[in-house]
Amino acid sequence: MFTMRRLFESSLALLLTISASYSSMVYSQGITLAQAKALLSAAEAKANTDGTLMNIAVVDEGANLVGFSRMDGAFLGSIDIAIKKARTARLFNMPTADLGAIAQPHKELYGIEVSNGGLITFGGGYPIIDSEGRIIGGIGVSGGSVKQDEAVAEEALKAL
Repeated sequence: MFTMRRLFESSLALLLTISASYSSMVYSQGITLAQAKALLSAAEAKANTDGTLMNIAVVDEGANLVGFSRMDGAFLGSIDIAIKKARTARLFNMPTADLGAIAQPHKELYGIEVSNGGLITFGGGYPIIDSEGRIIGGIGVSGGSVKQDEAVAEEALKAL
């Protein structure tokens, strides 16, 4: 019995030591919910000004959805596209249009769009970069032409 108690006490002490060392670590926050909401709001404002109906997605540094807005009447099919644009931009740290340029037939990344659960390789997705130059997420916009999607996303990025 004495041995089991001692083993338990030693294990507990080790766990507390490990826990204490992790609690003092500084974790990267990535994009905050407030920042995501600001991006969504700016994107909606630009889309309203342009008279387009958009789906807008914001993902964090791990490409997980943080915020989403579907404007009334926006295409249902564009929901998935907006999310995948944001994920693609974050996963590859570049605008989706740039990835698309090297994913064409006979180019080095042809076929990449079938990886990672599906990627989007045309314009409308951008990495989100903070004031210190760190990539903290991605934004994806879909519902208009590619040029309209890009314009809305680019305007939204100015909100940070």
